[in-house]
Amino acid sequence: MVGVPLARRTRKRSRPTRIDLVLEYAAMGWPVVPGAFPLRQGPRACSCDRLGCPDPGAHPLSPAWHLQATTDPALLTRWWQAEPEANVILPTGRVFDVFDVPLAIGLSALTRIDNAGAHSGPVAAKGDRVLFYVATRGNPEDEDEWWSCHLDCDPATIDDTPGLRWHCRDSYVVAPPSTLPAGQPVSWLRPPDGLPLPDPLRILEWLAD
Repeated sequence: MVGVPLARRTRKRSRPTRIDLVLEYAAMGWPVVPGAFPLRQGPRACSCDRLGCPDPGAHPLSPAWHLQATTDPALLTRWWQAEPEANVILPTGRVFDVFDVPLAIGLSALTRIDNAGAHSGPVAAKGDRVLFYVATRGNPEDEDEWWSCHLDCDPATIDDTPGLRWHCRDSYVVAPPSTLPAGQPVSWLRPPDGLPLPDPLRILEWLAD
């Protein structure tokens, strides 16, 4: 990761704005794309144009998100000026992968990682889920070694597999300070600190324990 660590830069202001964090991610080399956001009034739950959206506020605005995701600050600023409430979507399998686990499992693993003096990498809370950001496995020669979660194509699958989900190639996560349908924000438990992202198999061992 490049640029000044997010944790250090955000200490100066208690409540960074949405575009502030978007530009922080871009400065670290993390591509970003605008996401839909929950609607609190009216007949629809999501700002997208899909009737009965099954994953309100938790998917990109455009089906071409994988092509649009960028670190260009000028383009990102224009997007969020046009849609200031847009949630923040980070594609996975490029700079990082993400382990997505139930809240109790994630908090327990994080406590044990901290007690062992190990490096957890960035960790975010998203409602009843915890997201661990780890080094990406990229495109292994053995395609059986990676698992891609097509959340926008079939978001209901998260209910079918309530345990571990490994977001890698062709997937994405909703990042802080996005807003969830119940009104609570996605937030950092351990913000990016400029250190190399942890090996995914090492974090997987903590989660499996």
